[in-house]
Amino acid sequence: MKFLVLNGPNLNLLGTREKSIYGEHSLETINACIDIFAKQAGHEVTFEQSNIEGVLVDVIQQASGEFDGIVMNPAAYTHTSVAIR
Repeated sequence: MKFLVLNGPNLNLLGTREKSIYGEHSLETINACIDIFAKQAGHEVTFEQSNIEGVLVDVIQQASGEFDGIVMNPAAYTHTSVAIR
């Protein structure tokens, strides 16, 4: 199966900001772990991150028919984005 993993605003700063709250791991490290796990299970994963809501909406729309599923951490857009919901 093919999965798209989307990450929303400020997640590109993981590992560099407020480590006591958000942890030591960068988004790149987290994505690498996900990729290893997915490959072991026979899956393919594509990763995208944007701080711009419209870019995330575009990526979601373009994913139709290309991926079997989308996993998303919308970050701050969890509470504010009707478009992503």
